[in-house]
Parts: sequence; C-alpha cells; structure tokens
Amino acid sequence: MLGGLGFPELIVILVIAALIFGPGRLPELGEGLGKAIREFQRSVRSAKGELEKTDGNGTERPQSSEQKSTTSPGDRT
Repeated sequence: MLGGLGFPELIVILVIAALIFGPGRLPELGEGLGKAIREFQRSVRSAKGELEKTDGNGTERPQSSEQKSTTSPGDRT
C-alpha cells in the first residue's frame, strides 16, 4: 500500500500537514485516524468471522467433527 513512499516523501507530507492544520492539532488528527483504523479492522474481523460461520448465503454451516465438543454429556465435573 505504501510501497512507493519513502522516508523523504513522508517528511514532506508531515510538513505540509503541519502547515495546513498547525502543529498543535496534528496529535488530535493522528489519534482520530488511529481510532478509525482500529474500528475498521474490528469491523473487518467481525465480518470475516460471520462469513466463516455461514456458507455465504446466510445459512449456518454444519460443525465439523473437529469443531464439535469432545466431551459427552455424562463427563461433567
């Protein structure tokens, strides 16, 4: 994604951002961007988990023998 951006390019981008938003506001912008990225990653993981539970059409997949519980009802302790 950022394969073409090197250190000098990042420095230029940060200087331009500092000129536009002011150095006092950059930490707030960084914090907001970090929260947005984390929330996006959580949403992607959640959607991925839902897709793994279903067959893609909204119907539940049957559990495989590996996913089923190996304890029988009489084995409660």
